[in-house]
Amino acid sequence: MKGEINRINQALHNTNAREKTPVVRDWIRSVISRLNHYSAEHRSLVKEATTLLELALWKANLDHNEGGVREREGVRTTRGRRKRARKEICITSGASIVIKNVLPFLELK
Repeated sequence: MKGEINRINQALHNTNAREKTPVVRDWIRSVISRLNHYSAEHRSLVKEATTLLELALWKANLDHNEGGVREREGVRTTRGRRKRARKEICITSGASIVIKNVLPFLELK
């Protein structure tokens, strides 16, 4: 950004008075375009970080609950039962609460 400010300062210094307005308008458009690009990139990174945080919380909860289904001796645990238990842990992992409280610190204002 410092380079952009230096660029407009040099451009204005080398431009006659009648041509300064279009030069400034073009410069403002280029700065706004860059800000929009960086803002979109930031939203994309925040979305990715949110997903990773949610998966990390879910994994930590799965590890803490040993997969969600306790094996009992002599009782067979089906794949469907394990899958339902994992889904239940995903829902109750608390990720939505954590993300709701972390997201405001990552968003641009």
